[in-house]
Amino acid sequence: MDRTALPEARSTCPYCGVGCGVLLRPDGAGGVIVRGDPEHPANFGRLCSKGSALGETVGLGHRLRAPMVGGVETGWDAALQLVADRFAASIAEHGPDSVAFYVSGQLLTEDYYVANKLMKGFIGSANIDTNSRLCMASSVAGHRRAFGTDTVPGTYEDLDEADLVVLVGSNLAWCHPVLHQRVMAAKAARGTKVVVIDPRRTASCDRAEMHLAIAPGGDVALFNRLLGAIHEGGAVDKRFLHNTTGFEDALRAAMNDGGETGLSEAEIAAFCRLWIGTERVVTIYSQGVNQSTSGTDKVNAILNCHLATGRIGRPGMGPFSVTGQPNAMGGREVGGLANMLACHLDLENADHRAAVRGFWQAPAMPDAPGLKAVDMFRAVGDGRIKALWVIHTNPAVSMPEADTVRAAIAGCDFVVVSDVTGATDTARLAHVLLPATAWAEKDGTVTNSDRTISRQRAVLPAPGVARPDWAMLAEVGRRMGWPAAFDYAGPAEIFREYAALSGIAGRFGRDFDISGLSGLDDAEYDALSPTRWPVTATREGGRFFGDGAFFHGDGKARLMPVATRAPAAAPSATYPFRLNTGRVRDQWHTMTRTGLSAKLSAHLAEPFLDIHPTDAARLGLAAADLAEVESAHGRAILRVRVTDAVQRGQLFAPIHWTGETAPSGRIDALVAAATDPVSGQPESKASVVAVRRMQAAWYGFAVSAGPIRAASAYWALATTRGGYRAELAGYAVPQDWEAEARRLFDLPQADVTMLEDAARGTARIAMMQGGRLMAALFVAPRPVAVMRDYLATLPGTAAQGALTGRPPADMPDPGPVLCACFGIGINTIVTGIETRGLMSVEAVGAALDAGTNCGSCRPEIAALLARATQREAAE
Repeated sequence: MDRTALPEARSTCPYCGVGCGVLLRPDGAGGVIVRGDPEHPANFGRLCSKGSALGETVGLGHRLRAPMVGGVETGWDAALQLVADRFAASIAEHGPDSVAFYVSGQLLTEDYYVANKLMKGFIGSANIDTNSRLCMASSVAGHRRAFGTDTVPGTYEDLDEADLVVLVGSNLAWCHPVLHQRVMAAKAARGTKVVVIDPRRTASCDRAEMHLAIAPGGDVALFNRLLGAIHEGGAVDKRFLHNTTGFEDALRAAMNDGGETGLSEAEIAAFCRLWIGTERVVTIYSQGVNQSTSGTDKVNAILNCHLATGRIGRPGMGPFSVTGQPNAMGGREVGGLANMLACHLDLENADHRAAVRGFWQAPAMPDAPGLKAVDMFRAVGDGRIKALWVIHTNPAVSMPEADTVRAAIAGCDFVVVSDVTGATDTARLAHVLLPATAWAEKDGTVTNSDRTISRQRAVLPAPGVARPDWAMLAEVGRRMGWPAAFDYAGPAEIFREYAALSGIAGRFGRDFDISGLSGLDDAEYDALSPTRWPVTATREGGRFFGDGAFFHGDGKARLMPVATRAPAAAPSATYPFRLNTGRVRDQWHTMTRTGLSAKLSAHLAEPFLDIHPTDAARLGLAAADLAEVESAHGRAILRVRVTDAVQRGQLFAPIHWTGETAPSGRIDALVAAATDPVSGQPESKASVVAVRRMQAAWYGFAVSAGPIRAASAYWALATTRGGYRAELAGYAVPQDWEAEARRLFDLPQADVTMLEDAARGTARIAMMQGGRLMAALFVAPRPVAVMRDYLATLPGTAAQGALTGRPPADMPDPGPVLCACFGIGINTIVTGIETRGLMSVEAVGAALDAGTNCGSCRPEIAALLARATQREAAE
């Protein structure tokens, strides 16, 4: 059926916490056409490269379509009864704390609510935690210490109205590109200045007035210096300070803090002058602050400065935590963390517990926090947790000490995984796999970083017998003996219950209150437009704290005395480098969605290690070499990128690769499971490692129309429009390259053309069927020098001259993709610069479209322009 004439449905992007609105229309062939929603207040039609490519990620080839028990397809009745029985048996024999849920910011709010209700209210344990623990738990803890609740004070409109935006531990240009473009628009419109505080030089530095290359762990020291300068410069807002307590203690701690920042006195003074002298200042912070053993203190050091100056809750000013997942905020609101109750109520507060228990008519309610993520998987490993349900996340890859976590899950008595695919490191360890509906198939709400609740809407049918997560959880609740409590007809009914519960929180004086939405009927819920909370009979949306009213018992904010603490691990002779980890521009988490897109896989197709030129030279590493990276907890093999964007003694590696895409690139296997003592968030950006060159006997590059069955010491697989591409390397040379190629591509009958020079250690093999190239393999004793992006287009074509590794002379080579939104290669841009006189980022965009959508490639375009200018000057 051709459905392309159907009206577009308003929905929300499933990636980061910006919460961009999208318009969806089925394409009539099982896919969906996606564009930005020009009316959504988060993005006004803009999308980043990932959002723009959503249509490439909804195919069914990878999908889990039916429940699986022990690797055998089964029906829902048998699968869910087994889950209910095994959880009930564990509870009966070992108590409620013998079971756990590990959930995800990918869940919709309605899913999250049912999971939290089932675990805390009916099973009677607080052992439900979320992968958001790895993302923003320190921000939650800092907010609660300062404000009394986990409240985001400001809104996205503050970015439009700020005169100074400070990015702390945030590569906004790559990780939240739509917000970064909003900041750049403010720069163009009102001259907004930008300061980046980050050990690395990132894309966000491109148009910043100041980059402070802070030492790892130096954030508290810097913001304590700022607090001292605020006091000494007479910038304390004494009137606003009446709404706070703790200033004198916080100031004393700041003045006594001698922690290292890694910055010069001139840099610190310039930053303090700029911050103090600019009333409309927004301090945006993200994982570089949160993912630390002192993350909560870092958050409070930032909040202290805004509270001391009263620069909070007013237009164009305030601290702003940008979240990494589409519904991390919704998870915080429903109590999806092990130490929280629903609706920002406190688990340790007896009155709050009684109110929630009474509302739910629940048989049990824990009176103490459950196990946070790191401790939860330690309990899985030592046998205290005997039944585990993992929902829409991949802890066998994403948790610190990932090898240990993978072994813990593998050894657990009973593991359930709900996901859209069975092809993840975690799903492969499950006793029961439950097929869940995915984005564009499921219906519910999400909350973005500025408290805006938006709808996700279904426009595609569920594959096979896949179900929404709330429906699975509710059915298990009914089967465990609580039919009335989990008798939901749909997400609208769940939302109404949740909104009504928030009214109780409002009566306790909490911030989160959407009771004004509790009366929505199904049609009104379906039509709900983006709405910023709170939503009550007397208030909707807006900012918090500008009026000086906070949520501690005395109505005042708390300034916290904090002092610098170094990262948990210190470099040593054995492990001399400090490893920073993070995201890349076009990938997301562990790539179960973005890895399906050829467009998104083209920019950076394999895991890599950024290392400073001085360190690389000392270790004998050159660009494109492979490096073995080792910590006390694991090892990885990564492609070397030599760059002064990282400081000497520091490294950077991305987090995205898995056992499915690059087994030696599972970077969290190296990361120590040291956590913040308040938030429980792991220190993902400061582990210590050793590096050495991989002594590979051979390197390879492969393209194929079908799956590639790699088994070498190093391999990294990426999707292409014609199939797949792979980087390969091994310690021992196969005896027969033709036989190895037939095994690698599973093409035992293909016609082979082979060029081999055994003396030089090179081989080039093309495999044809029916006059079409099915696969090609290129091997050399050093990293293979071929035009990869061109070769990736050849499988399925006649591919004359494929073994040259180069395009024909009359075919321009666009080079590696730089602009993922429009598929523009580096060579195309360089040619435009050299032959068409495109001498600005704007000129390149006007002529080639590159950089005109999400803008996250603009810094790379600027770098190409700078190199071209340098060459001209040299000539």
